[in-house]
Amino acid sequence: MSTLADARRAKGPMGPHGTRLPAARSVRYNPAPSELQELTSRMPQARHTSFGNYNVQTRVTSRSKGSTYLVTDDPSLTTGQAISRMEGERAAHLQDEYIATRPMLVIDGYIGNEPEHRARARLYIEESNANIAGMQAQLYFPPDAPADEWEPELVMIYTPNLPMPDYPSDRLIAVDLEAGVTRVFNSDYFGESKKGGLRMWNDRVFTAGGLAMHAGCKVIPTADGEKTVLIIGLSGTGKTTTTFTRQNDSQPVQDDFVGLLPQGKVVGTENGCFAKTFGLDARHEPAIHGAVTKPDAYLENVSQAEVNGPVDFFDTSYTQNGRATFPMSSLGIWRDPREIGPVDYLLILNRNDNIIPVVARLTGPQAAAYFMLGETQGTSAGGASEEGRALRVPGTNPFFPLRDEMQGNRFLELLETRPFEVYLLNTGRVGGATGSPESIKVEIEDSGAAVKAIAERSISWESDPDFGYEVASALPGINDPELLQPRRLYERTGRADEYRAWVARFKRERVEFLEGYPGLEPAIIDAVR
Repeated sequence: MSTLADARRAKGPMGPHGTRLPAARSVRYNPAPSELQELTSRMPQARHTSFGNYNVQTRVTSRSKGSTYLVTDDPSLTTGQAISRMEGERAAHLQDEYIATRPMLVIDGYIGNEPEHRARARLYIEESNANIAGMQAQLYFPPDAPADEWEPELVMIYTPNLPMPDYPSDRLIAVDLEAGVTRVFNSDYFGESKKGGLRMWNDRVFTAGGLAMHAGCKVIPTADGEKTVLIIGLSGTGKTTTTFTRQNDSQPVQDDFVGLLPQGKVVGTENGCFAKTFGLDARHEPAIHGAVTKPDAYLENVSQAEVNGPVDFFDTSYTQNGRATFPMSSLGIWRDPREIGPVDYLLILNRNDNIIPVVARLTGPQAAAYFMLGETQGTSAGGASEEGRALRVPGTNPFFPLRDEMQGNRFLELLETRPFEVYLLNTGRVGGATGSPESIKVEIEDSGAAVKAIAERSISWESDPDFGYEVASALPGINDPELLQPRRLYERTGRADEYRAWVARFKRERVEFLEGYPGLEPAIIDAVR
């Protein structure tokens, strides 16, 4: 067993700033991958698959936004919810008492691998939920010090089986940025561990003059040299698929979160991937499919009829938010984020089903406006309250812990330090929802063609008269002009009035939404009037 001495264990592991975390009945420090797999195999909700890995069915199947609170006596610091420091201390005391009776696991590692911007992190979690520990260990960059010398800057204290009455669903995620500690109560969904550390890292990057982005990153070789591309989007809108789809032998750098710093410098966060598995098809996403089906991958909420049997990536009877983690090394094509150049292109994904073209080019404050709007259709990753709804999430980053207008303003500042190009990509449909005979689906191949053409600068552009951004008049690999300019589809199908109604609605709603952020730069709002 991977433990330290009993005397040290009784005092509790180290927390931020040299403090001690709550003592537990027992603690295993940084178990080997094989030990974490063995502990996972003991979980009654874990099933061995035909791939040789484990698939865990959780009670909670998505992130718990409604149960997430910033711990502060100044609620104006955040656009989200807040609880007082006194209430945070009350919750911490209850959790500490519970942990004293439980066997716990410690997982150490870095968020990020760039020395100047990485953070020492520690996950402290109940042993009974070893899959979360195993999944997190795959995403951290490995520690470079033994556990008794590891002084973490960011800590997750995680009790999946401790209810917190008087909070939504008896669940609480308490985020204390000042202490560098997030406490999770009563959620066994791995995303709360992953996002908990990254949420606190958001604050660190912002303080350093940058902006943490809910973004994938890839590098694409072109005749003009290698291009660095960031892809932002809500979970489930195609971010991971777009990141791993190959163009010109492109290489993925990061799946889910990056830091963008002045002069376009990009820093990575994770040594692994937390991929959505619904609809995973080896024909369209061979790299992800290959990694998910290896024995060291962890699966979460993927449909499986019997122990040791196959899984069904297309069955949604339990949830569409099936997930898997795996090391980036499992892809065989990963590029270390320390080796890439500054950002050249940023793609904002909008899974839409009406008048958004497959690709549009944005400039200056207009780019900051669409970044701030963060428009898309909600998916199962956000829970039942978001799935299928039209959403606006600033920066498509629901994990930014401060005021959302700070994201839009900082984005504009960073764009001025390096004027990278910004594009809007629709990964949904044009002309109507699924089932509409007059709509067109944007296929993975269409999105791939648009990304390739952006990198190679082979798109012909013209100005859109309604929104002022540029739309494609010709794009290699996409022969349907109605995907490039949705107005044509609406006019051909006798729905020109419907198109004009959508234009008027978007313009009105976008201005109203942005005006709801009093600290936002006026130029950003003016860009969508």
